[in-house]
Amino acid sequence: QVQLVESGGGLVQAGDSLRLSCEASTRFFSSLTMGWFRQAPGKEREFVAAVTATSKFTYYGDSVKGRFSISRDNPKNTMYLQMSGLKPEDTAVYYCVSDVIYHQGSASLGSFGAWGPGTQVTVSS
Repeated sequence: QVQLVESGGGLVQAGDSLRLSCEASTRFFSSLTMGWFRQAPGKEREFVAAVTATSKFTYYGDSVKGRFSISRDNPKNTMYLQMSGLKPEDTAVYYCVSDVIYHQGSASLGSFGAWGPGTQVTVSS
C-alpha cells in the first residue's frame, strides 16, 4: 500500500514562489510515475504535473506550464513541486498522487495509485 504525505503549503502573495514536498512510504517509489493534482473550491480536481520514474519525462497542465517545475529524489522517496509566479487562481488544495498514467493531456492513476491528504495553497492578490 502506498502512503503519501504532502508538506509546504501556505499563504503567499501573488508573484511569490512556494515549494511543495511529497514523501512516499513505498518500496516501489523509484518505479512509479508520480504527480500532483489540485482542487479549488467549487471546481473539479485538475491535473498539475507528473514526473516519470527516472525523471526522464515531465508533464504539465496548461495552466501551470512555464511557472511550475516538478522533480523527484528517489533515494529520499520524495517528490517536489516548485511553484513560481503564483497567481490567485492557483489557490487550491494540492494533492500528491502515485502511479500516474499520462496520455495525450489526460492523467489517471494505475493500480498503485494513491492520494495524499492534500496541502492548502492560498495566493492573495
